[in-house]
Amino acid sequence: MTESSPSRHDGRPAIRLTLMLETRAHAGHASLESQIMKQARKAKLAGATVFEGHAGYGASGHLHEGHLLSDDRPRAIVIVDAKERIETFLEEIAPLLKGVTVSLAEVEVVEL
Repeated sequence: MTESSPSRHDGRPAIRLTLMLETRAHAGHASLESQIMKQARKAKLAGATVFEGHAGYGASGHLHEGHLLSDDRPRAIVIVDAKERIETFLEEIAPLLKGVTVSLAEVEVVEL
């Protein structure tokens, strides 16, 4: 692994961070999704992916989905890395996470 490459954790315990947000969520003038992904890359986390849902709801019970005139589809950002790196990252982006559901799960990363 070079100094500029993301961390790797093949076969070792890691943490999967999942952030649930709406497509229309913003941080300033940029999408929240874009801001979080930029921060994850800057932090050189091992990997991050954005998933888009067709529909979903959370604690409020409000159904989020895409419509012709508005886009309120749910998004999930999934990031996997070492526990310490995920904890540090969460501290850095905490101001952006108002209204975002955050979940953490222990995982084992394997490369086949």
